[in-house]
This record gives sequence, C-alpha cells and structure tokens, in this order.
Amino acid sequence: MQRTVLAWSRSAKRLFVVALDVCLSLVSTWLAYSLRLEELNWPVDAQWWVYGLTPLLSIPIFVRFGLYRAIFRYTGQAALLATAKATVVYGAMLSALLLWAQWTGVPRSLGVLQPLIFFLLVGASRAFARFWLAGLNPLGARSRGRFLIFGAGTAGVQTASAMAMSSQFRLVGFVDDDPAKVGRSINGVTVFASDGLQVLVVKLGVTDILLALPSASRGRRKDIIESLRSLPVHIRTLPDWADLASGRVTVNDFKDLDIEDLLGRDPVPPNTDLLARNLTDKVVLVTGAGGSIGSELCRQILAQSPRQLLLLDHSEINLYSIHQELHGLCSTDGRSVELVPLLGSVSNLGRLQDLCRLYRPYTVYHAAAYKHVPIVESNAAVGVDNNVFGTLNMAQAARDYGVASFVLVSTDKAVRPTNVMGASKRMAELVLQALAAEKPEGGTCFSMVRFGNVLGSSGSVVPLFRRQLAAGGPLTVTHVDVTRYFMTIPEAAQLVLQAGAMANGGEVFVLDMGEPVKILDLAHRMVELSGLTVRDQAHPDGDIAITFTGLRPGEKLYEELLIGDDPTPTVHARIMKAHEHFLQWPQLESQLETLRHATQAGDVDQIKTVLRHCVQGYVGETGLVVQSDL
Repeated sequence: MQRTVLAWSRSAKRLFVVALDVCLSLVSTWLAYSLRLEELNWPVDAQWWVYGLTPLLSIPIFVRFGLYRAIFRYTGQAALLATAKATVVYGAMLSALLLWAQWTGVPRSLGVLQPLIFFLLVGASRAFARFWLAGLNPLGARSRGRFLIFGAGTAGVQTASAMAMSSQFRLVGFVDDDPAKVGRSINGVTVFASDGLQVLVVKLGVTDILLALPSASRGRRKDIIESLRSLPVHIRTLPDWADLASGRVTVNDFKDLDIEDLLGRDPVPPNTDLLARNLTDKVVLVTGAGGSIGSELCRQILAQSPRQLLLLDHSEINLYSIHQELHGLCSTDGRSVELVPLLGSVSNLGRLQDLCRLYRPYTVYHAAAYKHVPIVESNAAVGVDNNVFGTLNMAQAARDYGVASFVLVSTDKAVRPTNVMGASKRMAELVLQALAAEKPEGGTCFSMVRFGNVLGSSGSVVPLFRRQLAAGGPLTVTHVDVTRYFMTIPEAAQLVLQAGAMANGGEVFVLDMGEPVKILDLAHRMVELSGLTVRDQAHPDGDIAITFTGLRPGEKLYEELLIGDDPTPTVHARIMKAHEHFLQWPQLESQLETLRHATQAGDVDQIKTVLRHCVQGYVGETGLVVQSDL
C-alpha cells in the first residue's frame, strides 16, 4: 500500500492532502461545537456558515505557508513549526471574523477552540503519514541488518534519528570513548564502551558500524578504523552534513569510508594570503580546465574572486561540464566572476597566442597533459607533443604577452622516470627552468609544482578498487611491493595555488605527500572495511580475491619526489623547494629541435634517445642508462 501511494504523481498527492485537510477542518469544527455546547452538534442556521468558512479560510493560508510542498516522509520539527504558524494566522483571522459577524448560535470562543483542534488533527495526520510511509509500522517491520554507531555525540544522535526512517536496519547501540556516556541510554539505545567491541559485535549480531565522528582528526579516525579492521562488519561513514540536516538520509545513503580516513593524514590549513596573491581581481587562465586537477584548480580559483577566469580544454564535453558547474557556483555564492570557456589544444601555438593577446591573463596554471603511463608509452609521439611542446607553446605565449606568473602542474613520475610520460613531464620542467634562467627584468615568472597520485582522479586506483569490490572482485594489484604517494585533489590544487604565489622564477616546488602507501595493504584495507574477507591460500573461503597482474610498461615499484637532496623549506609546512640542475636554454633548444622532428615523424626510437640524453635517470627500452648532461 505504501508503495502505491508513493507512486502517485505529485499533483495527485497534493490534491489528496488538500482534500484531507478540508475534511479535518470540518471534523475539527464539529468537535469544537460539540465540546463548547456540551452536546453532539448538528449545525443549524448561522452555524452552517462556520462549516463553510473554515476550509475556505484555512486552505489558502496553508498554501501560502508552503505546507503542501513538504514531503511527509521527511516531516520534522520545521514542518510542524510551519503548520503551527499557519494555524495561528488562520485562528486570528477566524476569531476576527466571528467577532465581526456575531452570528446567533455561534460561540465566539469557537475562534480559539476550532483552530487548536484543527492543529492537533493536522499534526497527527502528518505524523501518521511520516511513520506509515517510511515503513515504520512495528507490526510489519523486519530489519535486514544491525547497526552500531561509533560516536554518541550530536552527529551520532542525529544519525540515529535519520536511521529511524528506515526499516532496513536496526540500531542496536552506540559506542563511545567518553566514560561519562558509557552505560547511559540515548532514545532508548544503550551507549557501550569502545573496548570490548569484538565481544559486542558477536553478542549483538552487528553487521555494520557507522562512524559518526565529523570533528575527529584523520589520524584519530585512522586509529579507530584500524581497530575495527579485524571485525566481520561493514564500516561506513556519514553523508554530507547538508543531507543529514535535511532529514533526507537513509541507511543506503551512508558512504563507504573515504580513502583519506585510511591514510590518516590531516590537511594543513591554507595560507589565505598566498591563495589570493595571484588570483583576486586578476585574469587567470587554466589549461586542461576540465581535467581532474584543472577542474579543482578552477573551483578554488573561483573562491578567490578573480576578475576573469579563462577555461581552456580540448574536450568539448569536459569544458561544458566545468563551465556549467562553475556558473552554478557563481549563482549560488553570488560571485560576479566572468567565466570564459575556450576550446583549443596546447599543441596549437597560434591559438594560445591569440588567447593571450586577447585576454591578457595575469596568471596561467598549466594542467593540460597526458598522464596515463601505459597510454603515453604506446603513443609516445602524441604524448611528447602534448606534454613537452604543449608546455613550450603555452610558456612562449605567456612570455610574449606579459603573463606575470606561469605554474606547471608536474608529477613525481618526472623523477628518474622509467616511462615516456614521466620523461616528457621532466622535459616540460626543463623547458620552464631554462626559460626562467633567461628571464628578463619584469618577465614571466616560471615555476612548477611536483606531487604524487591524487585520490579520485581519472585512472586512480581507489575508484578502480571500489568498482572491483562492487563487482565481487578480484582486486588487481600490479606487484606485491608497489607503493605510491597519495594526496586528495582539493589539497593538491590548494598547494599548487600557494606554491605558485611563492615563486621568484625557476623553482621546482615539491609537495610533502606524507608516507607512501603499499597498494597491496590498501587493497586489504578496502576489502576488510567493507565487511568482507580476502580470499587467498590461507583463507580459501574468503569473499574477494586479490590478483597480481605484473608491472605495466614503464611502471615503477615506487615513486620519488626529489632528484637531488636536501630540499629547502618554505613558509608553508607542506611545500618544499627542490635544488635541481638543468640544461641552459641554448643547449636545451638544440635537443628540442631534434625531439620536435622525431615527434613529427613519429620516430619513437629517436624520441627516446633524446629523452635519455636530457632526462636524468631515464632508461627507456634499451635497459641502459645514457649519461645525461645534468
């Protein structure tokens, strides 16, 4: 029956509720007469006018207060308060009319008694609808799982209230570290101590544990998560606060753990002066604006209120998506930033020159690049053309048209690279270092920011593992010993903006990525915290297998961030300055000419020869390290 009602159209639902309220207004009028006259009422004479007046007066007021826009399943205190306000207004108007009309046989007190009864009936109807439509009929409710909430604070209590809207799961207890809360009861649910969870999970038949700890540090969350790994339960975390506060949260909306919680690394608060320095009231150009890093750069640049934000991307759909998103953010936040979507490739020097001449950007963030190692390895000429000569094109256009600051988004794969992608990114760094050394007084300030893997970016291992988990496995790991640095996309973009603001020219900024993560360990954690077990030789009955596919062409077991040693600290705790040798422009220019001819001809062997000659540590397919000029 509930499903049938929920399947009604919105218009049908609204019409039904209006009709219900009309009936309730008539019933409340009858009850008010009966209570006031102390006998069952059958209206006579002028009393009929009140029966007609109450729905004609109340329904328009209820419409004006938006009572028919509410979703009954999510009715809460706000909806009840709105109903009370509407009833007060209605009651005041009814009382005024009765005092003015002074109908014979109509008690004046009816103007108070009828609205009060009406409010009680309307409130009761909404409460019944909430419980009935949410499937909370205790006679028929059957739960599929049993929940513990870790955290008995405000977030935990609000979450418990949200869970009460679903019959899919049953809340069996809270868990908290605070001795003052242990043993107490919250809405009839006991608070247990965090120690002894193993016994508690078995005793209560717990299937899921929800972390309701929004204010806890990532380090603290990681410690808690590690303590829960051995338990045969699914670990979840809270949805967004806005969704929780709206009351529109069901158990199905609870998220799997963010990888940030598994890493246990707290972000450093940004330096607001550094963020705004090259952005506020400036014309800013972002290349690769529709990509993972480029789009996040755009979001954070927008927050600093540039005068004009230029979005350059060669993908029409990516450009459309980020432009629409940023336009929506401007509307929501009331920002008057001019957004300019620009189709074009960084391989087209003429297009870049035209854009710089027309818009005169103050700052350029160059995030356009091909970054997937196996793809670039198989398409070396295209990868080099985009990553090396695209960077050179953008840098030359910036230099020729007075761009003040140019920041290259680089990668840890540029350090002693074993693949064409990494070598091409190091060549891009060398281009900027050489141009910076040639910088005239007042010329463009070139710098680059180097960091590791970003969580959630296209091709990232975490979304891949989640898809594989959802499909029942196996999780694929390239090598048992492979490790990677990780950072969130927002933190990486934020640090890029701050590093660029510190540049004087030619710096290679390196972001502190914390400790590297073993990918096999990450796979194990994600399986176990999903309430599943790893299937291997020791546990043949496990749920999810982990298979090893072998290192891909050009892939390293581990990544590095520094070519040299002893980086210099900066004013930001997570940003260091590397000291690395580079080729002077005359020497590099001749190598670039050779590389350009090889790229145009599609001569992969010659491309790799030039890369081996210029890029320290690059080996290529020969397996022999060629002595670099660095």
